[in-house]
Amino acid sequence: GWTMLRGTGIGFIAGLLPGAGASLGSFLAYMLEKSTARDKSTFGKGEPRGITAPEAGNNAAAGGALVPMLTLGVPGSGTTAVLLALLMTLNITPGPLLFTERPEVVWGLIASLLIANVVLLILNVPLVRVFSRILQVPAAVLLPGVTMISFVGIYSLSGSYFDLLLMIGFGVLGYTLRKLSIPAVPVILGILLGGHMEVSLRRAMVLSDGDWTYLFASPISIGLWIAAVAGFILPLFLRPYLKVPAPVMTDDDVKRDKG
Repeated sequence: GWTMLRGTGIGFIAGLLPGAGASLGSFLAYMLEKSTARDKSTFGKGEPRGITAPEAGNNAAAGGALVPMLTLGVPGSGTTAVLLALLMTLNITPGPLLFTERPEVVWGLIASLLIANVVLLILNVPLVRVFSRILQVPAAVLLPGVTMISFVGIYSLSGSYFDLLLMIGFGVLGYTLRKLSIPAVPVILGILLGGHMEVSLRRAMVLSDGDWTYLFASPISIGLWIAAVAGFILPLFLRPYLKVPAPVMTDDDVKRDKG
């Protein structure tokens, strides 16, 4: 219950960030759940909480991504970008005035999202046993299929052979990181957010004519800088106090495991 609520909250917040999308919500939800777990060794090996949290974050991000698209006209994900383009072709301009000029469009989208979640619940509850059988498929059979689908998806988006080679390169990088016991999630987050950070920085430099002090010119920007620095530094000092002691195995537990 709490795992799903935490994942939903983080996923919704991630969906509010333009360009972040469901991927960021999933990874943040997974990282939070892993950091709060007593035994972290079970994550990555079929731990139910490691599956529930990112999926809850993924689903919640879809609803959160509608907020910046409807209120600001800025798509929060690839799906909302397509939806934004569709609305523009119908001469419907998303923004603050959309709620007063075309309320039927706004509430229609919100209602469709609610209906979609209800239908998803109705379908998933009776079919959960069927979906769980995917875990019984041997990796030697499952991984080639996933790899092929990934190749087709990447090529259909860009039509570039370079992107295929880039995917292979990052696959090798991820495999190397796992063998070296280096967390891959920070690298993935950097890939997801790096491009948007560069675009935002270039836009800020254009608006300020190259003046770096523009980044610290308002109370909001200063507050965001303080929050970012605190989020980076505070965990280093609070880590010893936030560690949860691992459960101690008693003789009865050992006998029960052996039995």
